[in-house]
Amino acid sequence: MDISVIKERARALLEGASFIGHISDDADYSQALALMDQLVDDYDANRILIEILSNSIERWERESPAFESFDAKVAQMNGVDVLKLLMEQHHLGVADLPEIGSKSLVSKILNGRGRNLTKDHIDALSKRFSVSPAIFF
Repeated sequence: MDISVIKERARALLEGASFIGHISDDADYSQALALMDQLVDDYDANRILIEILSNSIERWERESPAFESFDAKVAQMNGVDVLKLLMEQHHLGVADLPEIGSKSLVSKILNGRGRNLTKDHIDALSKRFSVSPAIFF
């Protein structure tokens, strides 16, 4: 394909949806999230666009003042608080965490009744939820 055709198509895309390359406000962010939801339905066909858009979303979430408060709260959370948040986001109950163990053990950990998350629990949870183990410490 001729490079001038590629440039023209890219320019046309970004004129119609500039948020793909750079999110500048909350409206752009909302549009980016909505587009991402649609793109991931056919990940293989949309992989390159997903990568570009995810970089824009990540940059916005890292740099936006709107996320400063959230980031500060997360930084103050302990491992159990993080686990509770992940459970809420994923609509999970105490029976849905075999990585930790029985419902009884999960309940004891969540309620702070003498049990803590172990290194093995944290390793398994970080893999399950695709998060850094560091957020549990």
